[in-house]
Amino acid sequence: MEALTAAAVIGLGNGFRRDDGVGPVVVGLLRERSAQRRLPADTVLAECDGDPGRLIELWDNTALAIVVDACFPPSAQPGRTHRWDAAADGGLRPAAAGRHSTHGLGLADALRLGAVLGRSPGRLIVYAVEGADRSMGVGITPAVARAVPRLIRRIAADIGQHGASPGAARTRTDPRDTTRRTGSATRDGSA
Repeated sequence: MEALTAAAVIGLGNGFRRDDGVGPVVVGLLRERSAQRRLPADTVLAECDGDPGRLIELWDNTALAIVVDACFPPSAQPGRTHRWDAAADGGLRPAAAGRHSTHGLGLADALRLGAVLGRSPGRLIVYAVEGADRSMGVGITPAVARAVPRLIRRIAADIGQHGASPGAARTRTDPRDTTRRTGSATRDGSA
């Protein structure tokens, strides 16, 4: 049996849809930050387009999964961040009729599918950042960008509270490649 990964931070979104790319932006900045302030050695940093199969693969066999995504409620306050902790807040509910995820099935569907398959994370925390613009283009809006530094600190605190020692974080770019190594190597087998 494969060893449990302490934590995975998964940035959902599309970097070519403005604020919908906040998840990948957060993961990219966490990668840069981990060079100066180490994250636990068995922390995986990954980006995902929201496909349920890829998402399940990324959080499979993980003690803590932190998912960062954009949300676009009707009365959005761009940059406002919501934190949902499955342990404290119960199960995710599908979006109401007339609302949908920009990722097709959505996170709640992926979580239910993972549970049926026995491939859920030990604990799940979701950060949803309210966005203003999901049109075609690169770069997040200034209001969303201002929320990112605090969000990164909150994620690092969540990982630290979960209890792991500092080391080199790993990057996982292709969840279809399940080759894993121990130590500071990435889950995809590169050093």
